[in-house]
Amino acid sequence: MAESYPYLAHSPTETHPEGQTLQDHLENVAQLCASFARPFGGEQDGLTAGRYHDIGKFSESFQQRVRGGAERVDHSSAGALLLFEKRNLPVSMCIAGHHSGLMDAGTRNDLSGTFMARIQNAKAGEIADCSAWQKCVPPPPFTGSRSFPGLGNYYYIKMLFSSLTDADWLDTEAYFQNTPYRPLTTDFQHLQELLDKRLAEFGPPQTELAQRRNTILRAAQEHAEDAPGLFSMTVPTGGGKTLSSMAFALRHALQHGLRRVIYVIPYCSILEQTQAVFEEIFGKEPVLAHYSGAEYEHPETGEDRRAFSAENWDAPVILTTAVQFFESLYANKPGKSRKLHNIANSVIVFDEAQMLPVPFLKPCLAGICQLVENFGCSAVLCTATQPAVEPLLRQFLPNRPIREICPDPKQMYLDLRRVTYVNEGLLSDEALVSQLRQRRQVLCVVNSRSQAQELYRALGEGNYHLSTTMIPADRKRILQEIRARLRDGQDCRVISTSLIEAGVDVDFPEVYRAIAGLDSIIQAGGRCNREGHRPREDSLVHIFRTEARAPRMLEQNISAASRTLRRTDQADSPEAIRDYFQLLLYTLKDGSQLDEKEILPCAEKLMFETAAARFHMIDGAGFTVYIPRGDGAALINALREKGPSRALLRKLGEYAVSLYRRQFEELCSIGAVEKLSDTAGVLIDDRLYSPETGLPFVISEQDKAIFV
Repeated sequence: MAESYPYLAHSPTETHPEGQTLQDHLENVAQLCASFARPFGGEQDGLTAGRYHDIGKFSESFQQRVRGGAERVDHSSAGALLLFEKRNLPVSMCIAGHHSGLMDAGTRNDLSGTFMARIQNAKAGEIADCSAWQKCVPPPPFTGSRSFPGLGNYYYIKMLFSSLTDADWLDTEAYFQNTPYRPLTTDFQHLQELLDKRLAEFGPPQTELAQRRNTILRAAQEHAEDAPGLFSMTVPTGGGKTLSSMAFALRHALQHGLRRVIYVIPYCSILEQTQAVFEEIFGKEPVLAHYSGAEYEHPETGEDRRAFSAENWDAPVILTTAVQFFESLYANKPGKSRKLHNIANSVIVFDEAQMLPVPFLKPCLAGICQLVENFGCSAVLCTATQPAVEPLLRQFLPNRPIREICPDPKQMYLDLRRVTYVNEGLLSDEALVSQLRQRRQVLCVVNSRSQAQELYRALGEGNYHLSTTMIPADRKRILQEIRARLRDGQDCRVISTSLIEAGVDVDFPEVYRAIAGLDSIIQAGGRCNREGHRPREDSLVHIFRTEARAPRMLEQNISAASRTLRRTDQADSPEAIRDYFQLLLYTLKDGSQLDEKEILPCAEKLMFETAAARFHMIDGAGFTVYIPRGDGAALINALREKGPSRALLRKLGEYAVSLYRRQFEELCSIGAVEKLSDTAGVLIDDRLYSPETGLPFVISEQDKAIFV
């Protein structure tokens, strides 16, 4: 290459006609990556990863490509080989996968697409000559990486990989969009003052329920002084745990210099109410709700605008789902991994922690314990029905106590009992609808989106439906109507999936709940007589079996709940709850069924790609369709014209529906959805979408006719 031409990392733009030099890009990424890795002790590795991740771009073939050539060039293997020879396996693996994803480690004899196969091929000379890097970049240090026992190495590499990919993408974004990266600054003192102001508006507690909530709040504030680690917060439904847990989190972050508050909500729940509560208190800017599962991969040269759309959680308060959180912990692709480093040194509140799916319970708990043990996090398992998981937590975190925040949870439960549970046996859909019609105000919760739609249609107009087939904006609107009708004493019959059970503040005089896990049944009961204004004996929660087959993922929960309910008529007693979780986690299962896909053995062997392929909390889910309703239409037009960005996708989350693969592919096959990526698309004609029921769970011939 002629000496008169500088080595480029990225091609020229209108703003930067000279292009971005490779030396500038490497140093920018090195400094960013080091700063991202500093909170978990990986600063030196971060500096090294950033400085050598793109040295393959010093090759003549890449320089021709960046100046307009068409040939694709492997520019990751050179840095990976260099650091492998320096015996820094974590940095080497991160560099090798910083575009394509972390690979399985493999062995020296494994030539089947593993990391070691990549290294062997690089050693054999299957990479372009890029030795010119030695004239422009100092040699790497002769030091190994940080070392952790067992599963710790897996998580350290994941965190370092996240730091590198986010740093690389941010510097590339800053260059192409001419917007310099500005580090997040968080004023937790101000956020705490805003929360204290809101709490003061409630005034002195006037009722017994308010007094109990105040007791829980004070305990949370006092425990915030405790050393970081693992906490439980066993608060009965209606005990005010949302604000109490946030009061703990903000004070705890201030006291111990933590960086973020991350609120993890069950995969079967919704974020809207919690988001609305926090935005009303703190304003919109500090709060980021991560709705959409849509991900876009970084192209090889970084010049595609999709490169910058993946979420990186750069906000003080993060709201996300358990699916997003845990699948990110075990993902291997850059788009899903980019956010991980921002979890370090955070307070993480797991709302309704008992709803973690049993087949993935061990990997989820192991991940929580790793974050506490090695990455400076405090975790709060916040639940109304504390599951019997302490033995598992002690297995993964033997030297850390689990500290309970709520004072005397058993007595608090007795003080806050407000409903009576009734076992109705089998109810046909016809019989169920008949009973619902006889009630003026009633909530019915079932286990599937398809059954919710069918029951709503059978119940007739003038009633309400809630499920994740609807966009968040419509669910918010309908919930506002429901609360208003309940408050004003008007007729209000609601068919819902389990999304209404966690974090949704509604108060019905009567609830019907299709049999599910006992924890879900009790959560549904928390929507009945929530404020304690009615006699307990008149506030009925009807448990029934349904004609519809329950989703496979609930079969084990239903089996354990059925056995427990045959033994007691007090479904919400502490004894029943303990019996249920013991049956679910130990009597009905052996240890392997708590890690059904054998995720942890893969992780311990650094099999990143295999673990990612196996870890899907909801099989076949993860497809997103954007609905052009209201402001969503203009946002979708912007998406088509300008391409995705983090800011745009955050706004579009309000107009997104998550689907299974089968539904997504069926909508695409009939021309109803315009595909944006392999996992995301736009509904072309909103006649297929109903603001009352959302997208149809099953596409009828009549629906198909719209697009013929």
